[in-house]
Amino acid sequence: MHLFQLKLFFRNLFKQRAFSLINLSGLALGITCSLLIFLWVADELGYDNFHENLDRLYVVTSKEVMDGEEFGSYDTPGLLGEELPDKFPEIEMASNSAWLQFMTLSVGERTMIWRGNYTGADFFNMFSYPVLAGSVEKALESPENMIITEKMATAFFGSNSAAVGQVIKVENKWDLNVAAVVQDVPINSSAKFDFMLSWELFKKFNSWMENWHNSGPYTFVLLKENTDAAALSAKLKTFIKQYDKNYAANDHLELGLQPYGERYLHSGFKNGYLSGGRIEYVRLFILVALFILLIACINFMNLSTAYSLKRSKEIGVKKVMGAERISLIRQFFLEAILFSLFATLAGVILVQIILPYFNQLVSKQLHLPIREPLFWVYMVTFSVLTGILAGSYPAFMLSSFKPISILKNDLKAGLSGVMVRKGLVVFQFVLCVVFMISSLVISDQVKYIYTTNIGYDKSNLLYIRLRGDLLNQFQTFKDEALKIPGVKHISRISQRPFMIENTTGDVDWEGKTPNTKPRFSEVAIDDDFLETMKAQMVLGRGFSAAFRDTAGFIINEKALKQIGYEDPIGKPLTFWDTKGTIVGVIKDFNFNSLHQPIEPLVMRKARRRQGGYAMIRVEPQATEHVLKDLETLNKKLNPAFPFTHQYADEEYMAMYQNELLTRKLSGYFTFLGIFIACMGLFGLVLFMIEQRTREIGVRKILGASVGRLVGMISMDFIRLVWIALVLAMPLAYLLMDHWLQDFAFRIGISWRAFVLTGVLTSFIAFATIAFHSIKAAMANPIKSLRNE
Repeated sequence: MHLFQLKLFFRNLFKQRAFSLINLSGLALGITCSLLIFLWVADELGYDNFHENLDRLYVVTSKEVMDGEEFGSYDTPGLLGEELPDKFPEIEMASNSAWLQFMTLSVGERTMIWRGNYTGADFFNMFSYPVLAGSVEKALESPENMIITEKMATAFFGSNSAAVGQVIKVENKWDLNVAAVVQDVPINSSAKFDFMLSWELFKKFNSWMENWHNSGPYTFVLLKENTDAAALSAKLKTFIKQYDKNYAANDHLELGLQPYGERYLHSGFKNGYLSGGRIEYVRLFILVALFILLIACINFMNLSTAYSLKRSKEIGVKKVMGAERISLIRQFFLEAILFSLFATLAGVILVQIILPYFNQLVSKQLHLPIREPLFWVYMVTFSVLTGILAGSYPAFMLSSFKPISILKNDLKAGLSGVMVRKGLVVFQFVLCVVFMISSLVISDQVKYIYTTNIGYDKSNLLYIRLRGDLLNQFQTFKDEALKIPGVKHISRISQRPFMIENTTGDVDWEGKTPNTKPRFSEVAIDDDFLETMKAQMVLGRGFSAAFRDTAGFIINEKALKQIGYEDPIGKPLTFWDTKGTIVGVIKDFNFNSLHQPIEPLVMRKARRRQGGYAMIRVEPQATEHVLKDLETLNKKLNPAFPFTHQYADEEYMAMYQNELLTRKLSGYFTFLGIFIACMGLFGLVLFMIEQRTREIGVRKILGASVGRLVGMISMDFIRLVWIALVLAMPLAYLLMDHWLQDFAFRIGISWRAFVLTGVLTSFIAFATIAFHSIKAAMANPIKSLRNE
């Protein structure tokens, strides 16, 4: 761009200050929103990429076939990790892994709670967690060893080297040696932990794993170089058959492989197969970013084209002086790109300002890599592409004007230009309406998740982890806690009631089809569970101290349907080779995410030293003083462990972080999308009124009322919004219907979302138009005609 053209660009920029401000602000806001979303997307796509062997790392998936129905998960038999390398030469290493849990660790008088897991001996040989001290080679072969992170080593021992060889007491019952210290787990790791314990230790206290019909742990494998993963996955499919005497076509467990790098984003299952997951939200927000950027670019195209008539004489003079069309196209493209560069710079500055608040919203630690040259290469490329996209139509349209027509003020290209501008306005508002309806439906689904009856009352319900002396003295704890004012009921459960993950096929009953092993979820509960949870019985009773229920079982309605008893109370049931009877049938409740259907469930009586959680039902408004008294009681009965608690309703909602984040972000970006579109609409109305000043003055002199004039001006644009509503509503319905399919329990799409969107969009559009419309209608017509 020559110096003269640069001066001309800035002169036009300052001459049309209102237009320039609207255009620059709209484009800058669009770039800001898009850049924030792309930072989030880049972070999501970067999870687990730091593992050196990522291309050879796989996680084993399982598909349970049960009476023709198929259920997929990552739950596998606990014996699988040790067996796979021996049976498949393609597998170099394998490791089982339990589930992350918080444990109490102590060194001397210092006691802290850390996140830990149990894993196989080869875990650290498979995954890339750099060793800072000690050795991980065979560390976890012994149940007496553990591996800790740098953060934990510093907290307990002051340095990494000082930690190796030291003893840490875990859960106040195991004295374990620190064999190695590894670097803190990266932020972009899907596996979060502060320490790892040996899988051999886990096996010692979980005898149920010795049965191939019981699933729960995860299994990871490292394939040898140049292994065909698809072929190996096909071989794994029926691997369990050799360990299952009752393997049948309609009741069995199938295995498969998924690349470990895909697990974070692609962890959803549908009909037994991998389908969806967090990747759905990544794709959704990529579309949102592109749509918002597109809305901002349309603003630029619309306003630049609308204001083209103000530069018509400039174009005409240049053409008369011999300027070729290609040089004019080049000029307008360069102006658009320069404008885009300014908007991008403003957007980067806005992102830098907003990013700390955005990080709080999305619970991440995103940052702009402004010190890296590659970032600015991307930004310049982004600006150029945006400038080309936004300036394409104005460049070709403006350069097509004929010089004779321009100089005679006889432009004939107005109709096509007006139609294009109207079409772009309609397209903008189609996107905005889709945003608004989607945001309302997502909000309704999240509200449904929180308020729907899941089969028990999660409000005023808290739970504490049973560990240490509370395992031996649970009944004493229960008796003492019930004396606290405000405590209504107490029971015990081996897993959290909204995340019961253990499954088994080791269930038998009279009349069972031979050679079948349908899968049942299982959980151990104690007396007064129904009262504590406010769950409902369909038949029979719950566990109670008044009965000897050591061989009694409670099943849910789905399990009753699977078993097929017509009168189940008192009928025999064998669970894990323990023969007993069914004492009750509980009404189906959601013990997993609402994304999943309710599955058959067997509830057994908790053993005396059963681990898990104490569930405590408290009176409303009594929580604060109850917690203080419970903490005092914990110090008395379990002094080696600090008192910790969780609220059931908060933990329940924590399962829906993706949905909560989507609701928040969709709301914010819907507002910004509409705001940007309305900025463009505001600019177009301002331009149209300037172009029709004489017409408005003549109409007013001929007797047109202010209301009639406002209606005339407004309806031209309101009609466009209504057309957008008609086009957008079916699209929004199809999009949200697809999104809701991921939930087994979901709302119906209400007509209220469409009506509310129609009313709000029309009102917002009219409010945007009204100020200038009323001002123009009330202006002195004599003055406007004199100016014309």
